[in-house]
Amino acid sequence: MQSGQPAKRAVSASFERRPPPEAPQSKKFTRWATWASFVVVFALVCRVLDTIKDRWYIMNPPFLHELAKDAVATYPDDTANIINHIVTNLTATYGTKYINPRQDEWVFNNAGGAMGAMYVIHASITEYLIIFGTPLGTEGHTGRHTADDYFHILEGEQWAYAPPSLKKEVYPAGSVHHLPRGTVKQYKMHENCFALEYARGWIPLMLPFGFADGLSSTLDFPTLWDTTYITGREMIRNLLFGKI
Repeated sequence: MQSGQPAKRAVSASFERRPPPEAPQSKKFTRWATWASFVVVFALVCRVLDTIKDRWYIMNPPFLHELAKDAVATYPDDTANIINHIVTNLTATYGTKYINPRQDEWVFNNAGGAMGAMYVIHASITEYLIIFGTPLGTEGHTGRHTADDYFHILEGEQWAYAPPSLKKEVYPAGSVHHLPRGTVKQYKMHENCFALEYARGWIPLMLPFGFADGLSSTLDFPTLWDTTYITGREMIRNLLFGKI
């Protein structure tokens, strides 16, 4: 009987040394505090990056507008030569490390209910430059983006509309339609309308808008793959050259 008593006391002592279990409410509060801290830090980092993103731009809207107007004046209603004129001048200005010279690399693009084809001239984290259009005409939603968008009309005519105005905006060849970051419009491209589209801002955040129709409506997965491959290839290539 006496030999068993110390063992009981040892077991009893071991139970006494265990820390009390953490309350469920305390664990929940810790998790929420961790996530809240992460969100705050992430938001602050994004805010800082947004204030310095201008240093990563290599193109500027006035230059592109003058180039587009020169191409339209030199080759009126000749889309192929207009595009060649633009790409040739861009390559001479920026070099092939920033410009995709493959002028036959066109893919369909469905976004915001509109459909056309596009040729990606440049794609990086903070900028993209494409030719977009269709000989058939199309209409849709511009999307609400994290970048300023400049739509330089090369051929045809684009209409746009934003309430509370009751009038349409008309953009003929040689003009530029600027959609400021965070704004939205309805737009229509008439038959044989093509444009040089330049966006500057946070380009990856625009990609879900570009993929949404393909994933939820057209289910054109080969085109989605081509778009992903070309865009990813150009973004990675620019990153390797130090272009964010």
